[in-house]
Amino acid sequence: MRDQFMKLVDVPARTLMSIIFILSGAGKIGAYSATLGYMEAFGLPGILLVPVIVFELGSGLALLVGFKTQHIAVLLAVFSIVTAVIFHADFSDQSQLLAFLKNVAMAGGFLLLAKEGAPDFSVDQFLAARKGA
Repeated sequence: MRDQFMKLVDVPARTLMSIIFILSGAGKIGAYSATLGYMEAFGLPGILLVPVIVFELGSGLALLVGFKTQHIAVLLAVFSIVTAVIFHADFSDQSQLLAFLKNVAMAGGFLLLAKEGAPDFSVDQFLAARKGA
């Protein structure tokens, strides 16, 4: 029963978890100068914006197709916590508190995904089957 359930939820779960990073990376490209100013307002060097965009798009797409899922999930968990601490730590602002908690919750989901990996319909599964053949 559990295996059947995992097959049903694996792809939708990875899709839902990847969307925020794919859209966020693409949004940063579309609003490059505004995002640069936002990052610099928090004391981060603007030179980090390009690697952040590449990371968000790359990790989001890797998660979507299930490539190196366990490794990507750990990186996304760390990224989610770091961005929560840097950008959403003003708990006197209700929306920032909610954004902080959203990031923490996403990190928890990513850690569970790191435990399970992408068992079905993934590049990881394809590569594992190919290696075993």
